[in-house]
Amino acid sequence: MSKKAAVIKGDGVGPELVDAMLAVTQAAGTNVEFIPCEAGAAWWEANGGDSLIPKETWDLLDETDACFKGPTTTPGGAGSPRSVAVSIRQKFNLYANVRPTKTFPNTAKPLGDVDFVCVREGTEGLYIGEEVKLTDDVYIAIRKITRTQSSNIARYAFEEAKRRGWKTVVPIHKSNILKLTCGTFLEEVEKVHQDYPDMEVWEYHIDNIAQQLIKNPQMFNESILLSTNLFMDVISEECSALVGSIGLIYSANIGEGYAMFEPAHGSAPKYAGLDKVNPVATILAGAWMLDYLGEKEQSKAIFDATEAVIAEGKHTTYDMGGSAKLSEMTDAIIAKMK
Repeated sequence: MSKKAAVIKGDGVGPELVDAMLAVTQAAGTNVEFIPCEAGAAWWEANGGDSLIPKETWDLLDETDACFKGPTTTPGGAGSPRSVAVSIRQKFNLYANVRPTKTFPNTAKPLGDVDFVCVREGTEGLYIGEEVKLTDDVYIAIRKITRTQSSNIARYAFEEAKRRGWKTVVPIHKSNILKLTCGTFLEEVEKVHQDYPDMEVWEYHIDNIAQQLIKNPQMFNESILLSTNLFMDVISEECSALVGSIGLIYSANIGEGYAMFEPAHGSAPKYAGLDKVNPVATILAGAWMLDYLGEKEQSKAIFDATEAVIAEGKHTTYDMGGSAKLSEMTDAIIAKMK
């Protein structure tokens, strides 16, 4: 029986990127049934309500094996709904937000070749969005850290290292200041570490690693960078600059029985409809989803073809120093698979 995946095309450049991803997966011979559904700022502006995700989409997510989410816009300001990604992560307990960060051949590498994976807790921390007004002058944001999710994300990080044959997990924290929250996170990392005695754990303060990633990023090659929600949101964005473009960074949100795949970048509304932006992150997030759904060969074909097109450098987009349109790069990837 074929697997089913819900597809949210998203806002801004989302629809054209997701169409490119779907074309590539079809060319690779996928048997996954892709089912389109609505979510995001454009839908919300037209329909209103307290969520960026309609009930019909929630129902569909419950019935599918995975979800693909194009970039969506999250409205700002008090009282506006929380982001599509955060809502889905919390509903399905997708505690592991994972971003492989590896230099592609023939691309800008501002500080040399890098190869590591950023693993971010995806359901709690400051992203619970709980803020309190104490007085007209004082506002507080609540950072929720649980032993359960700290343990879950730590185990995911050690398992990811093991899968890749790597030996190092790098927990990132600020426990000298946030003694309870970061302290608890670190305690759970250490407990899980006991089950992986052949692995090394390198603890880093958030401010120090931000510096070290610029000073000597190769030090972290073949390691898993691990942190709580907001810290790793910031650090993984810094890491994306090390491969030259966030348009190359694909990501997954993984829980026990469900997963959501997405490009790491935003919806870039100023480029919407211009056939301009880099499709790689979206296409490779789709390829990763095929792998998750059991289509290993199709997934590998997409990764290989994409890497070959990037290495050739003839059909790459502006952010990679090329002049190809989004559609031209997509067509080149499809042609490589044939």
